[in-house]
Amino acid sequence: MLENSEVGNAYWCVVSGSELWTVDNMLPFGTAEHWSLPEEKAVKIAECDGHPVYWLNEADLEQRLPMASLRTLLSISESLFLAASKAVQYGHMTQTQRFCAQCGGRTYFHHRELAMQCQECRTIHYPRIFPCIIVAVRRDNEILLAQHARHQGGMYTVVAGFVEAGETLEQTVAREVFEETGIRVENIRYFGSQPWAFPSSMMVAFLADYASGVIRIDEHEISHANWFSPQNMPEVAPKGTIARALIEQTLTDIRAAEGVSR
Repeated sequence: MLENSEVGNAYWCVVSGSELWTVDNMLPFGTAEHWSLPEEKAVKIAECDGHPVYWLNEADLEQRLPMASLRTLLSISESLFLAASKAVQYGHMTQTQRFCAQCGGRTYFHHRELAMQCQECRTIHYPRIFPCIIVAVRRDNEILLAQHARHQGGMYTVVAGFVEAGETLEQTVAREVFEETGIRVENIRYFGSQPWAFPSSMMVAFLADYASGVIRIDEHEISHANWFSPQNMPEVAPKGTIARALIEQTLTDIRAAEGVSR
């Protein structure tokens, strides 16, 4: 909880599910009084550009606000986007971890730990984070891209999937690529990571090279997959996503190799 005198200008993450209140495609900035927000219920979760970032659940507000998907904030600074992602994950935690997995007791939000604590057995439950891999596969001067069944429109992206119990991240990469496209990969190497609050994933990104196989898609996961050169790229994942960063890095590597071979 916050004292009324503590909050000056700040960024405000008002969360409902995987959506946030935005103003002109930006997180609201200013005082709680200016935005008529209950600052006594706000939780500080980050600092950005020298200003605090506070999280509130929309359910704690008296008014309803226009909400937008977290995806609409992909163009803001990375530090502010990560803070917004954190707010979404905390909001998800308060909605999905209301009962203790240890004893079934009711939980409440523990402000110091930023976690849920059971009123009965006192067990502390932190936000659940689900590890996923995402990988760009290169074959000579081409990149493997797929249309996922859940995506609307013509957007293509790289292969991704959840880590299973007992797997290394590299094993997950090889398994997911083969299961979804029939392609076997080698030379798997780490690229980067991105928290992805849909609702609470951690995307761990890799680059990999084609080893063998022909494309045979898993129609439950993929609607289409193909090899693409830099000259015939389809619509791809938006900027700000680690999927787009993987694609751009692979295209850069292909162009560099083409330049050397000339």
